[in-house]
Amino acid sequence: MSREIVSLAREDGIAVVTIRNPPVNVISAAVRAGLRHALDELEGMAGIRAVVLTAEGGTFCSGADIGEFSGPPKEAEYRDLFRRLEQLRIPLVAALHGTVLGGGLEMALACHYRIAAAGARLGLPELTLGIIPGAGGTQRMPRLIGVEKTLELLFSGRPVDAAQALALGFVDRVAEGPLPEAALAYARALLAAGAGPRRTCDRAVDPATATPEIIERLKAGATSQFPHRSAPGSAIEAVTAAAALPFEEGLLLEERIANRSKETIEAKALIHVFFAERETRKVPGLAPGPGLALRRAGIVGAGTMGGGIAVCFANAGVPVTLLDVSEEAVARGQKSIADTYASMVRRGRITEEEKDRRLGLIRGSTAYEALGDADVIVEAVFENMELKQRVFARLDEVARPGAMLATNTSTLDIDRIAAATRRPADVIGLHFFSPAHVMPLLEVVRAEKTSLATVGAAMDLAKLLRKTPVLAKVCYGFIGNRMMEGYAREAQRMVLEGATPRQVDSALESFGMAMGILAVFDMAGIDVGVNVHRSNADQYPPDPTYYQADIALHSAGRLGQKNGKGYYRYLPGDRTRHDDPEALAILREQAARLAVPQKPHTGEEIVERCLYPLLNEGLRILEEGVALRAGDIDVVWTSGYGFPRYRGGPMFYADTIGLKALHEGMLKYRAQLGPMHWEPAPLLARLAGEGRTLADWSRERLAQDPPQPLREMS
Repeated sequence: MSREIVSLAREDGIAVVTIRNPPVNVISAAVRAGLRHALDELEGMAGIRAVVLTAEGGTFCSGADIGEFSGPPKEAEYRDLFRRLEQLRIPLVAALHGTVLGGGLEMALACHYRIAAAGARLGLPELTLGIIPGAGGTQRMPRLIGVEKTLELLFSGRPVDAAQALALGFVDRVAEGPLPEAALAYARALLAAGAGPRRTCDRAVDPATATPEIIERLKAGATSQFPHRSAPGSAIEAVTAAAALPFEEGLLLEERIANRSKETIEAKALIHVFFAERETRKVPGLAPGPGLALRRAGIVGAGTMGGGIAVCFANAGVPVTLLDVSEEAVARGQKSIADTYASMVRRGRITEEEKDRRLGLIRGSTAYEALGDADVIVEAVFENMELKQRVFARLDEVARPGAMLATNTSTLDIDRIAAATRRPADVIGLHFFSPAHVMPLLEVVRAEKTSLATVGAAMDLAKLLRKTPVLAKVCYGFIGNRMMEGYAREAQRMVLEGATPRQVDSALESFGMAMGILAVFDMAGIDVGVNVHRSNADQYPPDPTYYQADIALHSAGRLGQKNGKGYYRYLPGDRTRHDDPEALAILREQAARLAVPQKPHTGEEIVERCLYPLLNEGLRILEEGVALRAGDIDVVWTSGYGFPRYRGGPMFYADTIGLKALHEGMLKYRAQLGPMHWEPAPLLARLAGEGRTLADWSRERLAQDPPQPLREMS
């Protein structure tokens, strides 16, 4: 064997089995076949005293082939392959580097010894996909580190580094120097010490790690940490079986549980989001290019958003100039950035030296001319059209030819902003989400004259900044904020109808939203929402109650967390929400002034009235072509708005409950509340009437009418 997907070589009596399946060495069917062939060859080779299993490229095997999950179960195939590895009669050393995840780590656990490169990251992230390890991980890992630590590793979903894996006990040695040489040296040392095979399956689980008290505590923690989810309970069932059943029986139970978990809505939703996030970068007509040459960036606006965006660039190693109208404003922005980095140091995220290096990449200025050498300039000033047009007219004067000019607007018409320049092809929307250096989502908004080259550069930039980009067309609110209008409108309407803020937020959080929408308004600042709606009054229907809860609280001087009172009351230095009779009284007075009828609300009604308009608007966005794919909408909401990933995003959830049920729900509330806000989207009415799903429509649309390349503008 030479350059096959799995190769076999000899090194002085040691066989080296190497996997080559770029880019991340997924354990595909071809890899499994290659490993079986290598094991067959090993059986006929004389003079081999040990085996090293390794992989080429930047990582050891990153996991199983998720694309196989929708086909026939493969657990038996993995089980038989890993059994063959484990039953080798000579020592088998796994040489681990890069990211060793899921099935890749399960394969390593079947090896007799494990050596890891110092930078390796190892983990079992299956619960993030709604499934459990199904290739022996729930049975082998407890035999190495115990039931309690195994479940903690599974529940976190995060990989640990090589040193932590060594301390836990599932890695035997951390390599000093290059891994290939270290792995061979480790194999020789084992042989010199007379060590033979050390099979994980022969070990017993430490019973002290699986006491009834520990199991009950883990179950309670899983219920609290993962409401509405079944995979954590399945993991507990499988892992605790390792302490109670013989190894082979445990493997069979693991297989049954793993296959059961794959059939849940939870797993299908999480896997849908996993693949949808990878699809967002695929833009019709955008061919692979040389990539973005980014030497320096510029930010206009040193406020919270501008500072956060500057941190994004500095974290990526890009020098950035932060500009504002005064030295004082720049200084405030730089202090906020310094505070952000100081917090990272306190939490152990970066070192003091790294903090200083990143801060050194950010310089402040009050002169637009300082942006003349920037390849990308992001405007992040106050959400006001005239102000943004002035900024872009000035950028047009100073920016170098070909520089990307981006606006961080969340609602405004980018075509009008681009019209303030003589280079509209270079203008694009880059809508970051707050806090910009934390949130993964980046809405990339293409204006009418934005060039395809600029779109491609924006996608490259997202990758550099480690953001998940979603392409949208220009419309009010783009994808996320446009869909939020109806969602938030009904929450505010219901508190005018007599529901308490806590009642509304609790219902939404029980559904799975990361934070109730009224608490979100308090966190973001009630004044922010009020200013946006006043600036865009022409975008809204003639409804006198529209967003009037915000207006009432703002008029009473309640701004949210920033001054300790909004929909809730907050104590200094504490973000805990406290019910506030004063807020309730203000809302009641506003309801009386607007003649809003009072009524009781169930949790079910709150969820339906908030979510149905959200889903309905998503269908409008799809039909209008504002979003390329239903999955893009799901990524926007799961990455940027706290929609639960285990429900798959709004469009996946619409199919989950059924478009017919959604359509009937829209008609029900139209009859109760009037047609102004409750008219079903034409696409919803059509699909519901035909008994089709959104997934059906998406597949048929792709097959019958492939997306046309995005139009290149001169």
